[in-house]
Amino acid sequence: MVPLLLSPANQFPFDLKNQTLQLLERCSNMEELKQIHAHMLKTGLIQDTIPVSKVISFCATSDSGDVEYARRVFDGVESRNTFMWSTMIRGYSRDKDPEQAILLYHQMLHNSVLPNAHIFPFLLTACVNVSALEETEQIHAHILKTGFSSDIYAANALLNAYIKPGCLISGCRLFERIENRDTVSWNLMVDGHVKSGDIQTALELFHQMPAKNVISWTSVISGCVAGSMFKEAQALFHEMQTAGIKPDRVTLASMLSACAHVGSLDQGRWIHAYVDKNRIPIDQVLGCCLIDMYAKCGDVEEAFRVFRNMEQKGVTIWTAMITGFAVHGRGQEAIDLFAEMQKKGVKPNPITFTAVLNACSHAGLVEEGKFFFDRIERTYGMTPSMEHYGCMVDLLGRAGQLKEAEELIQAMPMKPNAAVWGALLNACYMHKNFELGKIIGRYLIEIDPEHGGRYIHLASILAAEGQWQEALQVRNLMKRGEESRKKQLYWAE
Repeated sequence: MVPLLLSPANQFPFDLKNQTLQLLERCSNMEELKQIHAHMLKTGLIQDTIPVSKVISFCATSDSGDVEYARRVFDGVESRNTFMWSTMIRGYSRDKDPEQAILLYHQMLHNSVLPNAHIFPFLLTACVNVSALEETEQIHAHILKTGFSSDIYAANALLNAYIKPGCLISGCRLFERIENRDTVSWNLMVDGHVKSGDIQTALELFHQMPAKNVISWTSVISGCVAGSMFKEAQALFHEMQTAGIKPDRVTLASMLSACAHVGSLDQGRWIHAYVDKNRIPIDQVLGCCLIDMYAKCGDVEEAFRVFRNMEQKGVTIWTAMITGFAVHGRGQEAIDLFAEMQKKGVKPNPITFTAVLNACSHAGLVEEGKFFFDRIERTYGMTPSMEHYGCMVDLLGRAGQLKEAEELIQAMPMKPNAAVWGALLNACYMHKNFELGKIIGRYLIEIDPEHGGRYIHLASILAAEGQWQEALQVRNLMKRGEESRKKQLYWAE
């Protein structure tokens, strides 16, 4: 690299200012920037608005910059223009301390510097990052006061600042007032309703959109999948293709998840072929979804091929494949893969251990399950979660070790939930331990009265023991509960 050190004694073929501006244009890192800055200090060029603005801009907004260095330069400038203030606010909005952007804006107003439209998107981004709703409302008032409410970039930034923290009502009111809505405005509203769980309103807005892009389609498809509306997601995906919109990786990942839930192997294979044909890189998310789809649709061998063909395998990929083996009862293969994962230096996470314990449970590998459960804390320093205890209770229960399963529940450091007790109840029914089953069944109805399966389990245990009258009473109790819930829903409507 040719050194950029300069001296006032240097002879330039053109004037000092143009020479410095050219150097700033070519600058690629902070080391070079500091050399140019030092030269500007020596020559007095630091007081020239244009070069110093470029110094601040490089430090505050470039990937190789340093926002704190930019602040020191900024603080040393006597006459700061709106561009400098805007640049610093932009830099802080994307920095680890976005609150500084809001404080700097207050300082800017105190110095009687008028904002421009470009400041507000960065400023509102900072508000979102620090969940500063009160400041968002103040900035909203200032946008109205300064006449920038008609600027679509400022309006969309404000819309995002309301919707991201969940202030959907305020977002809806603002959306209605925006006269020149663009696709970004509509996408923000659709996504806001998706995130709030109101998929129907999101779909209504989506169908009203004058123009849709891949973000629009992906948002509603992902929302339908998250809301378990898998058939609707598939229908939308077909509409998207008919409209000539190419799906991105997020769309494809959502659709693979939908295929996994409804067992649509053919469509899942079509998506895989589409990915290969269009040379879409299979990243960790897409790879995980492909493995999960093939495993849940019954083609665990294809899931394993996808796994083996992936060059970069993070913990989520290993976990997905271990889970795939687990759900198919191939416990030993899951354990072998877990061992291989550790040899490769990939550290398991809590979900990985849930997958391994499930594999042991489905394959009846009791001792192996106990070994892995012990390693969660002893080897990896993680505290076993409710899910881990649930897996162990299920493992011991399936193996008929009901007393040990009950003792494990009693020794849990947290209060066991209904799922943990439910695993033991299933084991009681399986191994005909009706006495313990009746105790757990009645307790489960007390703590989880809305779950119809609890009543059915207890009624089945009572019937299996020949207590037909008691079983009928439990079923009637469940029906009365259903009637009560229906009445509550009716009045709620």
